[in-house]
Amino acid sequence: MSRERTRILIVDDEEIVRESLSAWLEKDGYTLATAQDGETAIDRVKKERWSILLVDLKMPGIDGLQVLENVRKVQPDAAAVIMTAYATVDTAVAAMKLGAYDYLVKPFDPEELSLMVQKIVAQQALVRENVLLRKVLKRDYHFRDLISKSPAMQAVFDLARTAARSNSTILVLGESGTGKELLARAIYAESPRRQGPFVAMSCAALTETLLESELFGHEKGAFTGAVARRKGTFETADGGTLFLDEIGDISAKLQLDLLRVLEGRQFTRVGGSEPVKVDVRIIAATNRDLQKAVAEGHFREDLFYRLNVIPVHLPPLRDRLEDMPLLVEHFLEQLGAEMNKQVDNVSAEAMGLLMAHTWPGNVRELRNILERAMVVATGRVIEASDLGLRRPPCIDGSPTLASLEDVERHHIGRVLHDAHGNISQAARTLGIDRATLYNKLRKYQLRKDGEPEFEENETA
Repeated sequence: MSRERTRILIVDDEEIVRESLSAWLEKDGYTLATAQDGETAIDRVKKERWSILLVDLKMPGIDGLQVLENVRKVQPDAAAVIMTAYATVDTAVAAMKLGAYDYLVKPFDPEELSLMVQKIVAQQALVRENVLLRKVLKRDYHFRDLISKSPAMQAVFDLARTAARSNSTILVLGESGTGKELLARAIYAESPRRQGPFVAMSCAALTETLLESELFGHEKGAFTGAVARRKGTFETADGGTLFLDEIGDISAKLQLDLLRVLEGRQFTRVGGSEPVKVDVRIIAATNRDLQKAVAEGHFREDLFYRLNVIPVHLPPLRDRLEDMPLLVEHFLEQLGAEMNKQVDNVSAEAMGLLMAHTWPGNVRELRNILERAMVVATGRVIEASDLGLRRPPCIDGSPTLASLEDVERHHIGRVLHDAHGNISQAARTLGIDRATLYNKLRKYQLRKDGEPEFEENETA
C-alpha cells in the first residue's frame, strides 16, 4: 500500500499533540485525520477504514484502552499504538492484551514515531501479500467446490477435468462423505452440457416401485394415485446430466431397466407403451465395492461395465491428512458466512485432535464437527473442548492411564499436523523411516490396508 493510501487516525485530547503528529506524518506522505476524544474516535472507526490509530491513553471520558477495545471489535486489522506519559508495565500489558501493536512514551522523538509507522506499514503490506498469495494457492487447490492439495486428489481433479469434456459415463467410487455429489456437480459444470439441467437422484432413498416411477416417470392411471402423466428424472435431465447416487443399492429389476436405457438411450414410462428417447449423460456413484458385488451375484456384470467407463476413486480423508488445515480454513470461512459468526482458526491442540481422528464420515463429518464447534465456541479460536471428539487419555496431562497405542496414535497425529502432512518431515521428527510411519498409519486406521502408498508433494 502506498503512503497516500495509508490512513492514520490520531486520537488525543490535546490539540498541540494532534497538530504536531499530523505535521510530522504528513511530511512522510501519509493521509491524516484527528479525533479530540475517545467517543469521536470510536464513531469514526465505525464509519471509516483506518490503517493505523495513534491513541492517547489518558483522556476524559472514554480512555485509550476503551478506544482500543472498540477498534479490535470493528477493525481488527487496524494497527493501534498507545501513547502515554505514564508508561508502566501494567499499562503495556493491558494494551497488548487488547491487541495494541506497541506503545510510545511521551515526549517522543519524531524519528522514533516515523520508524514505528514505517515498520507497521511494511508489516501490513506483507500480511496483504500473504493473503493474496494464499488466495492464489487456494485457487490452485480448488476444483469448483472441492478443495485439496494432496497428490491423490489432484490426480482426481485432473481426471475429472478430462472426463468432463466427454459424454462418457462416469462411475464415482468412494466412502460416504468423501464428496461424490460435489465431484459430479463439478464435472457437470466443466462439461459442454453445463447449459443443460443437472438432476441428482439417490437410489437408496426409495422403494423399488417408487424409484422406478422417479427414474422413468409414469402415465396417468399407471397405479393408485397416478392422476396425471409425470416425467421422471431421465426426461427432466434430457440434454444435461443425471447423477445417480448409491447405484449399488438398486434391485435386480432396476439394474436391467437401467442397462437397457444405457444401451438404447430410451425407456418406457411406468404404465406406458411408447418409448421415450433421451440424451442424458450419466454420472453414477456408490460407496459399495461393485466388483465384489458382481462376484457375489448381487450386481449385474454387464451393467457394471456400462457404468465403469471412466472410474474415479475419491480417497478417504484419513488418506489425505495434509488437507486438514486447508479444509478447516475453508469450512470456517464457509460456516462463518452462513452463521454470521467469525472464527479465525483452531488451536494447536484442536488441530491435533482433528489429525488423530479416524474420520469414518470423511469430509462431511469434518464439516459437521466444525459447525458444532462454531456454535459452542466462545472466542475466535476453536478449542479442543469445542469439537466434541473423544480425547486420547494422555492429552492435557490427564491422570487417566492411557494405552501405549493411544499415546502413539495421538502423538503421530500431532506430529503430522505440525509437519503439515509432510510424511518425510514427520518421519524425521519421530525418528523412524517412512516405511515404518506408513505401517503405523495403517495400524491406527489413518489409512486403509491394501491401498497404495501416499504420493508425497515434498521437496524433502
